[in-house]
Amino acid sequence: MTGKITEAGFGDLTSYNGMPRLSSLALSPDGARLVAVVSELSPDGKAWQGALWEVDPAGERPARRLTRGAKGEGAPAFTPDGGLLFVSARPDQEAAPADGKQKDKAALWLLPPTGEARELYRPAGGVAEFAVAREAGTVLLAAGAHPGVGFGEQDEELRKAREDAGVTAILHESYPIRYWDADLGPGFPRLLTTTTPVGVDSPRLDRAADLVDLTPGAAARLDDSPAISPDGRWVVHTERVEVSASYGSRVRLRLSAADGSSSRVLADREGHSFLQPVFLPDSSGVVAVRAFDSTPDEPWTNTLVRIPLDGDVVDLAADFPEEPDHPVVSPDGSALYFTSSHRGHQPIWKLDLASGEVVKLTASGAYTDVRVSPDGASVYALRSAWDHPPRPVRLSASDVDQEAVALPAPGAVESLPGTVTEIETAVADGRTVRAWLVLPTGASADRPAPLLLWVHGGPVMSWSGWSWRWNPWLMAARGYAVLLPDPALSTGYGYDFVRAGWGSWGAKPYTDLMEITDVAVGRDDIDESRTAAMGGSFGGYMANWIATRTDRFKAIVTHASLWHLDAFTGTTDDSYYWIREMGDPLVQDERVRANSPHLRVADVRTPVLVIHGDKDYRVPIGEGQRLYFDLVRHGVPAKFLYFPSENHWILTPGNSKVWYETIFAFLAEHVLGEEWVRPDLV
Repeated sequence: MTGKITEAGFGDLTSYNGMPRLSSLALSPDGARLVAVVSELSPDGKAWQGALWEVDPAGERPARRLTRGAKGEGAPAFTPDGGLLFVSARPDQEAAPADGKQKDKAALWLLPPTGEARELYRPAGGVAEFAVAREAGTVLLAAGAHPGVGFGEQDEELRKAREDAGVTAILHESYPIRYWDADLGPGFPRLLTTTTPVGVDSPRLDRAADLVDLTPGAAARLDDSPAISPDGRWVVHTERVEVSASYGSRVRLRLSAADGSSSRVLADREGHSFLQPVFLPDSSGVVAVRAFDSTPDEPWTNTLVRIPLDGDVVDLAADFPEEPDHPVVSPDGSALYFTSSHRGHQPIWKLDLASGEVVKLTASGAYTDVRVSPDGASVYALRSAWDHPPRPVRLSASDVDQEAVALPAPGAVESLPGTVTEIETAVADGRTVRAWLVLPTGASADRPAPLLLWVHGGPVMSWSGWSWRWNPWLMAARGYAVLLPDPALSTGYGYDFVRAGWGSWGAKPYTDLMEITDVAVGRDDIDESRTAAMGGSFGGYMANWIATRTDRFKAIVTHASLWHLDAFTGTTDDSYYWIREMGDPLVQDERVRANSPHLRVADVRTPVLVIHGDKDYRVPIGEGQRLYFDLVRHGVPAKFLYFPSENHWILTPGNSKVWYETIFAFLAEHVLGEEWVRPDLV
C-alpha cells in the first residue's frame, strides 16, 4: 500500500474514507525503532481498523506493516528489551475454549522483534490502557471491575450473575454518571501492576500470581492516564475529591507503591486539579499539569509543575502565556517538552529545567505524541497542518523554529484541491482575530467561490491542525471556500483572549465571527451573496446563535449543538464544569438566559440542518430534538439528520459518508440554488 493522497481523493467520499490515518507514536528504548498506528477501512467498509506499522527514524527505509489482526491493534509501547506491547480484541488462537466468554474484550499483546504476537492478558472487563516502567520493565494496567468485589474471579462471577439475571441496571453513588459516549459503571477502572518485568520471553500473565490490585473497590473513572516510575516502584494516578454541591469535585494525584504496600496523596490544592502526570527519569518525582478550576468569573488555566515524591509542588515556566499540555521529560531529566496552541498552530516547546528558559522548537504545524530519543538529540512526533494529515516527523531537540523532517509513512499528501492562507482583523477591544482560509482551485475575481464559515468546538481550543471529521478539502473539491476562524474563547492568543468570551458566548465570540467573515467576503475571490455557517458542539451553539441574530447566511448547519442552556446544564455529562462558567441557572439565571439561543427562535429566518447523535452525552440528544421542534413550529425550513448509534462525533465510515452527503445536498439547495436531492441511504 502506497497510501498516497491526491486531490482527486477529496472529490469522492469512498476514496476519502479509504485514506490512511495515523496515530499513537511509540519509540523503542534504543531509539532504533519507531512504531505508529495506521488505520484503514476494514474489509467490510464498516469501521476504521488500526494496524501497527514500523517507521524508520532515520527516514531512509519505507515503512512496513507489523500486524494484521482482524480486530485491529492500537496503543503501542516498547518493553526495555525491545518487545512491542499493544492492545487488541483480536482472538487468541492459543486460548482454551473456556476463554471464549472474554473473546471480544481488549487484551494486552506482545510482539517480539522476531516471531508472532501472543496474548499476555485478557481480563473480563478488557484492558483499557497500560504503561511500561522504562527501566524495570514492569507494566501498569487499567482494567474495569465492579466495585465491592475482588478483581478477577469475583468480578467475573458477578458479571455472569448479572447477565444470567438479565440485569443492566447501574446504581450510582457519586457524580458523574456518564462520560462523552460511555455510561460509567457498573465496572470502574482498577489499576494493576505486574510483579515481574514483562518482555519478549514473558508467558501469559496469571491474575493471582502476577498482578497486584492497587485500587480495590474503585468506583470512579480516571481523569487522566496513570504513570509508573522508571524504576517500577511507584504509580501516580488521579482521583476525584468532592468539594460542594455548587463546585463539584477537583482532581488530585495519589502516589501508590507498585507492590501495593502503601498509598498517599501526592498533590492536592483547593481550587485546582492535577492532570497528565509523568515521572522524572530518576523516579524522584513527577511533572504534571496543574489546572485552575474555572469559575463564572475566570476561565481555567494550565500551569506546569514539578512534584518531588518527598517535597512540595514547584511551579515551572509560570510566565508562559499559553496553555501547556502533554509534558514529556527528556531521558537525562534536563529538559521538559510540551505542546500548546499558538496562533493557529500547536508547536513543541522546550523548557530548560535548570535555567527556566522556554523556546519554541517548531515553526509551523500541530504536534502530538512527542517522543525524545535516548541520547536526547532528536525529537519525534506526529505533525499535522491544514495541508497535511498527521505523519511521523523528526526534529532537532535544540534548534528553534525549525521545520520538521517528514519520515516515510502511509498517507502522504501529493496534491490538494486548493490552497490555504491566513486572514485577520482588529476588533473593537484591541484584540486581533485571525483565521485560516481554504480556497478552492480556480477561485478568482472572475470566479468567486461561495463561502462556508466553520466555527470550531471546544470552545477553549483553536483550528490548529488537520481534521478528518471537519475536513475543508472535501468542500474545496466542490468549489467552496472555507473560513476557519479563532474567535474569543480560542486558545493560542493569550489568557485575555479566552477571558473575552468567558460566560458570554453570544457576545464577543459572535461579533468576532461576523467581523472576520466581513474580511473574507471582502476579497474579490469570495462570493458574498452565497454564504453558509456551520459548526459542531460549541460551533453548533454559535451556528444556532448566528441563526437568531442575522439572516446574512443562506443556510445554517448545526451539529451536536447547545440550544436550551437551562436544560443542558443538568443533562450534560459534566454539569459542574458548565456551572463553573455559566453559573447555576436556579441562582444566576440571568447569564444562562442572556446566552441561550432557544429564547430567540422566533427570530430565525435561515434554513437549518440539525444533526445529532443519540449517544452524545456531552451535548445530549434532547438539545437536538428541542431545536428541531422549535424550528418546525416556528415555520423555519429545517431538516433533522439523526444518528441513533453515533455520539458527539460521527465515527463510522458509512455514517460519516451520509453526514457529508446530506450537508452537500443541503448547501447545494440553499447556497448554490440547486434542486434538493435526498442522499440515497437516508
